Amino acid sequence: MVQIRRALLSVTDKTGIVEFAQGLMRHHVELISTGGTARVLREHNLPVRDAAELTGFPEMLDGRVKTMHPHITGAILAVRANAEHMAALARHGIAPIDMVVVNLYDFAAVAADPNASLETLIENIDIGGPTMIRSAAKNYQDVAVVTSPGDYERVLSEMPSPSAALLWELAVKAFGTTAEYDSAIHERLSLGEAKAPAMDKRYMGFPKRFDLRYGENPHQQASLYGSSTHGIAGAEQLHGKELSYNNLVDLDAAWQLVSEFTAPATAIVKHTNPCGCAEQATLAESYSRALECDPVSAFGGVIGFNRTVDRATAELVSQLFAEAVAAPEYDADALAILKLKKNIRLLRIQSKPDAFVVKSIEGGLLVQTADRHELAPRSAKVVTLRQPTDAEWVALEFAWKVAKHVKSNAIVYARAGQIVGVGAGQMSRVDSVKIGASRAHLPLAGSVVASDAFFPFPDGLEEAVRSGATAVIQPGGSVKDQEVIASADKLGIAMVFTGIRHFRH
Repeated sequence: MVQIRRALLSVTDKTGIVEFAQGLMRHHVELISTGGTARVLREHNLPVRDAAELTGFPEMLDGRVKTMHPHITGAILAVRANAEHMAALARHGIAPIDMVVVNLYDFAAVAADPNASLETLIENIDIGGPTMIRSAAKNYQDVAVVTSPGDYERVLSEMPSPSAALLWELAVKAFGTTAEYDSAIHERLSLGEAKAPAMDKRYMGFPKRFDLRYGENPHQQASLYGSSTHGIAGAEQLHGKELSYNNLVDLDAAWQLVSEFTAPATAIVKHTNPCGCAEQATLAESYSRALECDPVSAFGGVIGFNRTVDRATAELVSQLFAEAVAAPEYDADALAILKLKKNIRLLRIQSKPDAFVVKSIEGGLLVQTADRHELAPRSAKVVTLRQPTDAEWVALEFAWKVAKHVKSNAIVYARAGQIVGVGAGQMSRVDSVKIGASRAHLPLAGSVVASDAFFPFPDGLEEAVRSGATAVIQPGGSVKDQEVIASADKLGIAMVFTGIRHFRH
């Protein structure tokens, strides 16, 4: 049975370290420490031996070398049941170290700064810490390895002889810690100084954040994994029930869509598709216009805002049953109003675009670069005799942004700054055109239509015009493009080609 007599403490995150060290002292554990950790412990009158006393060497090379020495690594790695190991320790005057308490330089925080220099990144790579963690985890049957302040209380509860089950659990967690750390380094450095995506070098390793109530359905288990502090995975929940799998998927869809816009914008999403979206002069007006699109489907949906939620907007939102809201911030009045709704989930979110999109298939992962294409104003090619009017151009560019976030086959009817009807996820594009029109709660006359991929035949275009559309934006690229263009000219509408497809599966 392990008896903890000597512990080495060297932590970047000093949360709870003083109290933990005090708990170890109550069990007569000798404390060894380094640098800043030793200073903190001494400030609280705890007796600490410097690691340099054991090694006979001071910290050197600007702190790059502190603990890499046989008097430390040997003291951790020696197998207590191996007579030759213990004889070697005795021969060299090395006393065993029974506990290693280490957490690492916060490389991820440094890497999150897009302007961090390569030199800064390199100097924030921990070497001694992972060495001690891996050494202790390898020798888990004799050494307790503690890598998280969240484990301090449990470890103290089993002092001075942690159980074999706890030692194993701590060791597995330790290897996960170093794997995550190396993954973060590999991911960031593989981008190079140009920070361009390097898909072939990316290692997909994410720690578990928390378990969810269930998956898409109650009989499915689910958890959230992620290492970032941005996006929906890294959002801070300010209020409401715990998040579900479907909440998170829909919130991500809403946030991705609303992030397309520079003016105040709102996206209302149901089952990953927008049932309302608008960009207006104020956030409250954008919400009102988004809700007009389909107030029936908006019931029980999730909402994304690209601005701080203010009182006026919160008062409007409070009148709707919504599952969740994501926004960069909420002012005090808005937060007070929305918190009156007991169950609504309120998320505060920071955004840093991901370079990759990952989806699972049975037996593997699909990885692709994110669809970050932006259409420059009026850069689409007019292919019809009639040019779009200024108002149609504004509406077309708005509809095109929304169409990128609708499941294929995607059709979006819109006016300037407001969607009117959405046809999503149909096997036939002409069916998406018909469904988008049938789902419209606002007049379609004078609207424009965005299609995420080309019209393979004139029928879809003709159906949109019958519903009231006067202009169309689509990628083009069909073998029947000329027939579709001729049909548009015959109908007297304007049509533009972007040359870019936006399938979303």
